[in-house]
Amino acid sequence: MVSLSRKYLAARNGGNGLINVDEKETDKNEAGQDQVGAEASQEGKQDCQELLKKRDQELKEAQERTLRLAAELDNTRKRLEREKSEGISYANESIMRQLVEVVDNLDRAIEHGEKEEENCTGLLEGVKMTLKTFLDVLAKFGAAPFESVGVAFDPNRHEAVLQEENPDYPDMTVTKEFQKGYMLRERLLRPARVAVARNPINTTC
Repeated sequence: MVSLSRKYLAARNGGNGLINVDEKETDKNEAGQDQVGAEASQEGKQDCQELLKKRDQELKEAQERTLRLAAELDNTRKRLEREKSEGISYANESIMRQLVEVVDNLDRAIEHGEKEEENCTGLLEGVKMTLKTFLDVLAKFGAAPFESVGVAFDPNRHEAVLQEENPDYPDMTVTKEFQKGYMLRERLLRPARVAVARNPINTTC
């Protein structure tokens, strides 16, 4: 189109090859259109890049949310499994408390029989065997007594019912046990009722 126009204009100007103002204007318009097209193409590329960048960011955030949800789900599953396991392990806690009271009565019977002057050997042996059976049953379900006398007083395991001066024991040490304490696996089933040494501090040199 442009070459035809130029030929036509050249013919009109007597074949001297001169291009009039209209031809220059046409070339200028065509150049402007080419520049506008190039700018539009560049803007389109930039828009695509921005869109891709935005989609990458959204995908990254979605992946992070998915990972967080997966971690929370895993933690919830582990917590539920732990609670279930603890529920099974400590399901017999109530009955264990009652059984240890039976053991207390057997302990008292043995203590009473040992103090009697009459021959109660047969009775004592029977009660001792019964006590051992009870303790074996408790141990089977994870319950067992713990020693307290001679051990440092622990408020998490001991219940102090008496304080006394006793030079045979260090200060704040259990000197007597009035009632045994029991553990159910790693949990305290019942604290021991004890007497604790409270010896005055010696300030003499």
